[in-house]
Amino acid sequence: MRKGDFSELAMFIEVAEQGSFTRAAAKLGLSQSALSYAVRMLEERLKVRLISRTTRSLSLTDAGERLLRSLRPAFDHIDSELAALTALQDKPAGTIRITTFRHAARTVLWPVLLKLLPEYPDIAVEINVDEGLTDIVAGRFDAGIRVGEQVEKDMVAVRVSPDVRMAVVGSPSYFAGRTIPQTPRELNDHKCVSYRQSTSGGLYAWEFESGGVELDVRVNGPLIINDNEMLVNAALGGLGLVYTFESQVAKYVADGRLIRVLEDWCPPFSGYHLYYPSRRQHTPAFALLLEALRYKG
Repeated sequence: MRKGDFSELAMFIEVAEQGSFTRAAAKLGLSQSALSYAVRMLEERLKVRLISRTTRSLSLTDAGERLLRSLRPAFDHIDSELAALTALQDKPAGTIRITTFRHAARTVLWPVLLKLLPEYPDIAVEINVDEGLTDIVAGRFDAGIRVGEQVEKDMVAVRVSPDVRMAVVGSPSYFAGRTIPQTPRELNDHKCVSYRQSTSGGLYAWEFESGGVELDVRVNGPLIINDNEMLVNAALGGLGLVYTFESQVAKYVADGRLIRVLEDWCPPFSGYHLYYPSRRQHTPAFALLLEALRYKG
């Protein structure tokens, strides 16, 4: 195999995974024509079509699917070995890619990065904020941060926060003339702001527990949102009750702008965990960030 074939194989992988010559060219820093030419030369050399192209879409042929399945593990192994070589450096360096959702990014990851990055200028961190459950292997992320119960069993998980609690809150203006709910079932008599889940697309059922009794309540109301910050704004605006992270509304409850209800039905649950594949080879940069994030409470 010619030396240039390796770069063409890498280009083919990027096109296949991006599903687009345009996106792959942008990621690789190449022109679309140069990338298309490289893949075409690879097909000619192998004497088999790897990609079916139309003016609007791109798909892999059976041969292309087979080649991708064989190449991806091999190139992942090469990437892992090259990353491991940074262990020979005197100081941590390199890029760490992490996926998480907004609340964890702001409350757990961001405070650590504010201290860490100025001290280690050779470390770069890419944060992917995604309210869904991202596959970190398929997405080629180094790690993710999620609530402990959401982490897959085949991942290594390290706690990076104390336990988390949810809260049901509404504004004083909303409660004016309304009865305070004493049990979750009474939420059916209230206007509630629903949360649309990014993963399933369904509406999130509010989860409660007290004295060993668990209740999932599907609430109703005039507003559906898929962003936690907007949930809080809806509560502050008197549009209804919301169910969100305790830490997001604590200051508003403290200053009286929001009233908390059903607190006895919102026990703490497993906090945030950083997770990564068990086979991952730690670079000095990743090991440093992992230790900085590790919850020591």
